[in-house]
Amino acid sequence: MTSRPPSMFVPLVVGAVLMATACAPADDDAAAPEPGNAAECVPGDLPTLAEGVLTVGTDSPAYPPWFADDDPTNGEGFESAVAHAVAEELGYTAEQVTWTTVAFNSAIQPGPKDFDFDINQFSITEERAKAVDFSSPYYDVRQAVVALGDSEAAGATSAADLAGLTIGAQVGTTSYETLVETIDPEVEPLVYNNNDDAKQALENGQVDAVVFDLPTAFYITAAELEDAVIVGQLPLLEAETEHFGLVLDLDSPLTDCVSAAVDALREDGTLADLEQEWLAEAADAPELG
Repeated sequence: MTSRPPSMFVPLVVGAVLMATACAPADDDAAAPEPGNAAECVPGDLPTLAEGVLTVGTDSPAYPPWFADDDPTNGEGFESAVAHAVAEELGYTAEQVTWTTVAFNSAIQPGPKDFDFDINQFSITEERAKAVDFSSPYYDVRQAVVALGDSEAAGATSAADLAGLTIGAQVGTTSYETLVETIDPEVEPLVYNNNDDAKQALENGQVDAVVFDLPTAFYITAAELEDAVIVGQLPLLEAETEHFGLVLDLDSPLTDCVSAAVDALREDGTLADLEQEWLAEAADAPELG
């Protein structure tokens, strides 16, 4: 459902792909990850591609806020930090992790992989799960409010601050459902056939703000609308949430162990801490209570 969103430096041709895929209808439920063949999760001694080494894939360039300085190896940026945390949970030190470049579409195609897992903002879907394994979700995609920097909406610090404004979203999407449920707008929301129309309405001043999924919001504010800002992230609607998962080879012997590592990081609060550090604070996308 969501392709990997680029930053302000990505060519616009990549953006076209993202905008066509980033905000899927709310009734397009994600598939639950199907575990591969179980392996004994002995820390640092898993059946990896290279003995004693964990090979992690991602695309290049590697853009913020998911990575920093186009360098996935440094542990900075949300997904780089998550990958390193998973590796540590599996018993691999930073020196025992090697990174390989894998194009987004190549990673989710059927066939043998040259990585142990790939991290690249892959939405978990039933269709993709026919070709690859997914780990447990490491990120629940949030919805975000985007406004022009000089607007009243840009100064909002809570969902209640937005209730009296005119807000738009793509019809039939999680963005629209979240708008209605969390902001409870006093003014009837305006709906659009696609994100491009919603973005144009914002640019033309027809709405005070628009709700997009957060990856799309990062792209729009970085590469398409120079005077637009992310006002903040809205609370999750659990029933409508899109999830990112690590990609593994279909029926990989590592799937269960990788999922267990992700689950442990969620349970001990590590994933929430990394999300706060790299997506809320570093990427300036605070939560709107």
